[in-house]
Amino acid sequence: MNEIDREVIKTIVETANDHFFIVCGSGRVLDVSPGAAAVYGMARERLIGSTVQQLEAEGVLKPSISLEVIRTGKPAQLMQVTGTGRRVIAEAHPVYVNGRLERIVSRSRDLTDLQLLQDEYALLQKRFSEHLKRSQGGSSAEEGLLDDMLDSLEVRSELMRELALLLKRVAPSDATVLMLGESGVGKTAFARQLHRWSRRSQGPFVDVNCAAIPENLFESEMFGYQPGAFSGAARQGKAGLLEQAEGGTLFLDEIGELPLPMQTKLLKVIQDGSVTRLGDTRPRRVDFRLVVATNQDLAKRVETGAFRLDLYYRLNVIPLTLPPLRERREDIPALAEACLERLNQRYGERKLLHGSVWSELMGGDWPGNVRELENWLERAWLSSPGDVIQSPTLGNATASPNMSPPDGDPALTALAEHEGLSDYLARAEYAVLQVLCRTLPSTYAIAKRLGISQPSVVRKLKRHGLKIQR
Repeated sequence: MNEIDREVIKTIVETANDHFFIVCGSGRVLDVSPGAAAVYGMARERLIGSTVQQLEAEGVLKPSISLEVIRTGKPAQLMQVTGTGRRVIAEAHPVYVNGRLERIVSRSRDLTDLQLLQDEYALLQKRFSEHLKRSQGGSSAEEGLLDDMLDSLEVRSELMRELALLLKRVAPSDATVLMLGESGVGKTAFARQLHRWSRRSQGPFVDVNCAAIPENLFESEMFGYQPGAFSGAARQGKAGLLEQAEGGTLFLDEIGELPLPMQTKLLKVIQDGSVTRLGDTRPRRVDFRLVVATNQDLAKRVETGAFRLDLYYRLNVIPLTLPPLRERREDIPALAEACLERLNQRYGERKLLHGSVWSELMGGDWPGNVRELENWLERAWLSSPGDVIQSPTLGNATASPNMSPPDGDPALTALAEHEGLSDYLARAEYAVLQVLCRTLPSTYAIAKRLGISQPSVVRKLKRHGLKIQR
């Protein structure tokens, strides 16, 4: 390495916002950036020359990410708590020469100040919410306009209307929106409404469930491919979902399930505004508004190394948390009536809800939220022989909102009166999946237990309004 290259590397290490460690293959610290001293509570001179084994034993590095790379031989990412009490996210990469581990290059970023900024942002959101509630005169006209523009978004509770107003205000911008909330609360419906309110409403709305695409197909589906990129590729190639969202909105549901390699590629697309198909070297410009959703705690996934910190902060621009249905029961009547109207149109009959049904609808906990409510109503509609939908009981094809699956094998329970084979099988499938959601930790485990693919499990859980409970 010549003198110029050495000076370039020195400048990068000494001026970067991240804190660099350069460690040899045995664990000896060769160099650190000057700012690391304040974060790790030890002078740069003392850090250089010590070993990561010593620093971990002394509590300076808790834990040492370089030591993790030495143990595994692979890149790593983890959360650290330093000797000064600072919380940092560390990332390290091995450097191999002729198959031998010669160096580990790690960089860390102090999250303490970022956490304070997050807390301040949450406080500002709370104050904004309180301001909306106090501003009765100024908001009435806006809420009246909101009523005319909500389309199929059935919200009646004050909390949900407040969220809809916030969404309407940010819709004209291209800021990324992160929708949080339990499975089935209506994140997709809100994302579609955001698209309709945006300046991109004439463009496409591309809905992608990150959990439903097999990992080995994810890159080709998202980024597209050129002809002959791999065995079985279409002759003419294929535009990926990112390209298909050109001029519109890309909605990535279950973003927490995105594999780490795809997180890196997505981050690059967000930063560069371009995408490169598989088998191609030419980047293509893409222009879309990104909306993402998850029912997971992304901050915790960052801490466990399952989600990239830099991508998390790229996505967490405008967070919007949708409350579960049990916390906004005022929305249940409108949701039920809208669902009933859709069912009547779908099946070509006009049925009404019996008065006794409402006590169960309003009293249910609905752990699957809006999706479970809709599925429950469809089962009740199909199982009611007349024009009036009676209150469901254990004897027919519908389960009550709080019903537990029957003991023993659900496939052996008796066929209910007026119940056809498809309804009976749907009931058995629901009962089996409900039990597995309580006893198994993931959709992959359920798929293995049932002998079907993981995407099939995801689709079935979505159809029945179920989610993993462990």
